[in-house]
Amino acid sequence: MKFGDFAKIKSLQTTSGFRDNLRRLGLDMPCDDIVAAGPASPLGAPLQVGPLAVGNRFAIQPMEGWDGTEDGKPSDNTIRRWRNFGLSGAKLIWGGEAVAVRHDGRANPNQLVMSADNQASIAGLRETLIAAHREAMGDDAGLVIGLQLTHSGRFCKPNDKMRFEPHILYRHPILDRKFHTAADHPLMSDGDIRALIADYVVAARRAWDCGYQFVDLKHCHGYLGHEFLSAKTRGGEFGGPLENRTRFLAELVAGIRAAAPGLEIGVRLSAFDFVPFKPDPAQSGPDELGPGVPDDYAGCLPYRYGFGADEAAPVQADLAETRAFLAIAQGLGIRLINITLGSPYYNPHLTRPALYPPSDGYKPPEDPLLGVMRHLETVRELKQAFPGLAFMGSGYTYLQEFLPNVAQAVVRAGWVDFVGLGRMVLSYPELPADVLAGRALQRKRLCRTFSDCTTAPRNGMVSGCYPLDHHYKKSPEMVRLAAVKKAANLA
Repeated sequence: MKFGDFAKIKSLQTTSGFRDNLRRLGLDMPCDDIVAAGPASPLGAPLQVGPLAVGNRFAIQPMEGWDGTEDGKPSDNTIRRWRNFGLSGAKLIWGGEAVAVRHDGRANPNQLVMSADNQASIAGLRETLIAAHREAMGDDAGLVIGLQLTHSGRFCKPNDKMRFEPHILYRHPILDRKFHTAADHPLMSDGDIRALIADYVVAARRAWDCGYQFVDLKHCHGYLGHEFLSAKTRGGEFGGPLENRTRFLAELVAGIRAAAPGLEIGVRLSAFDFVPFKPDPAQSGPDELGPGVPDDYAGCLPYRYGFGADEAAPVQADLAETRAFLAIAQGLGIRLINITLGSPYYNPHLTRPALYPPSDGYKPPEDPLLGVMRHLETVRELKQAFPGLAFMGSGYTYLQEFLPNVAQAVVRAGWVDFVGLGRMVLSYPELPADVLAGRALQRKRLCRTFSDCTTAPRNGMVSGCYPLDHHYKKSPEMVRLAAVKKAANLA
């Protein structure tokens, strides 16, 4: 099936039309005809996760806005986004924002940093969210708010929006070339890693002092925590066998539990990687992105550079190590798991199923509904293997009109515990509240996956929903973004 053959979700009109399209694609995706309202509905049901009582099954994914101050404090744009998270009605706020534990770990020069100077303002984000949630929902009962802690590793850009300053754990034959990491670029030493662990622990304690109920120790999307999991070729205490590759997590948990005993811990995990993708050169031109195809990996077999990938065929998943990781996490007392896939830097169709690519991406190599189904099935398989863990899923935005129908069906069937929303709450933050109240969806506000929220930061601008949020649509950066899209033939 070619790009032009993919049915646009908004053209399907009804759940029967949506199901007809699923059958055409050979997908057995759950989809309820009627979405129930109120606390008696599957999406409105509370869930107890250890000491955390979460009031419903909607959750907000952590997102970077590229819009903090140069010293890592929230800006007005950041505060506005967190207010919208509160207005959403979702009861689980998973991180809200990816917050760097120190300056050199920032993914961009405007990422938040959990420093002593910034602690009060990051606490203020939480208070803003709670106040907005009370305004929208009447009270804050069942609201659970965490903070995602991160170091961006290979994708650090702490000082220049367009220049990587990577921290890497091992040589990667494709990513080193793709992201121009010099062959003599130093690897992090075991001593460097332990110093970073100490910084994480300090940041976690600050989050606890700010009132956050849990921290997410980010292990996804190619950032440093994720790179540990694929460090099979690294020597020393943090590479090689899985026991070593999870030592970073184990030592983080031990340090945080000692410093902040009441703080819960979660992990956002890329359950598997594929080999990096690129636009098909045979179908790309100077002003045209081709569909995604795997980068040349013939000389890299067995492929020992991806977590959860089949080493003989790294465009297929092998969840054996993923299950082994979850067993280790469960043994560490971690209860909250947020499942995502791949990396938006090198295989974005896995991470964020979308019809339209960002400027540095490629056209979808498959109907994006196949990507949504891949997310749903992965979480279902892992939930079946670990019923005692609370799983949050990703990849729902592309469902658009039918997001509530599928979300209710998978929660009702026990495939997943929490439905995580990312891009959708940038364009339509009140969607969970509308669904839970039985109100009709505001179709004009549904995210259509134009990927402007990714194209903008890839080109040095703040992230936001430029097509649908008037705050960004009327901004000076909209003119710049339109020029970037026109040059890439994305307009």
